Amino acid sequence: MTALVITGTDTGVGKTVVTAALASLARAAGRAVAVVKPVQTGVGKNEAGDVDEVRRLAEIEDVHELVRLPDPLAPASAARRVGMELPSVQAMADRIGRLGGRDLVLVEGSGGLLVELDGAGGTLADLARELAAPVLVVARAGLGTLNHVALTCAAIRHRGLECAGIVIGAWPAAPDLAATCNLDDLEPYARSPLLGAIPENAGTLPPDAFLEAARRGLAPATSRLAALRVNVVAEEAMA
Repeated sequence: MTALVITGTDTGVGKTVVTAALASLARAAGRAVAVVKPVQTGVGKNEAGDVDEVRRLAEIEDVHELVRLPDPLAPASAARRVGMELPSVQAMADRIGRLGGRDLVLVEGSGGLLVELDGAGGTLADLARELAAPVLVVARAGLGTLNHVALTCAAIRHRGLECAGIVIGAWPAAPDLAATCNLDDLEPYARSPLLGAIPENAGTLPPDAFLEAARRGLAPATSRLAALRVNVVAEEAMA
C-alpha cells in the first residue's frame, strides 16, 4: 500500500477537491484507490461530509471516515465538547494500514499539519510519519500564501517527512496580482514544487467534467508523484 497525506495551509483551501481530483485520476487509470478522512468535524450524523463529496466527484465507493464530530472545530477540541476520546494516531495508522490490496490510499487531514488529531498531542504530521507517507500541501491563491506554504513545508521537512509538493486548491477565474505571482514565487519560497491548480468551480462539476479538470489542473503533478512512488496514472500514459 502506498499512502499520500493531504494537508492544507488553512481550513477551506480545497483539500477535499484536491483529494477527489487525485482519486479521480487514479480510478480512471485503473488504480485501486481508497480515501480516508481520519477525523471529520463540523458535520452532523445525517449530513454529507468530505468523504461524501469525494465519493460523488471521483465516483468511488472505497471511502472511509474514522470519526465524525458535529462542531466545526479542530478535532481534539470538537471531541472534548462531546466527551469523546479520540483514537490515538497509532490506532488511526493501524486502521489505515488494514486497507490492503489498494494501490494508493489518500489520507485527507482536518485543518492543517500540526492540528491536534487525537487528543493526546498527536498531529497529522505524526500520522504521516506512522504511515511513512509523503505530504501534499494544498493552499489558496492570493496574498499571504507564500508565508503559510513556506511554514508548512518547512515543518514537514523538519519532522523528517517528504514534502510531495504544493497544489492550489481553488484557482480563481479572474486571478489578482498576488495570485498570479504565486505561480512564480511559491516554489522558491517553499523549496517544494508547485504541482498544479484546480479551478475554483471544479467541485460543482459532474464527475466526467471534474475528471477533465483534474487532468488539466494536475498534469504537472503526475511525474513528481510517480517519483515518490505515488502513482495516480498508468505508467504507459506517462511515457
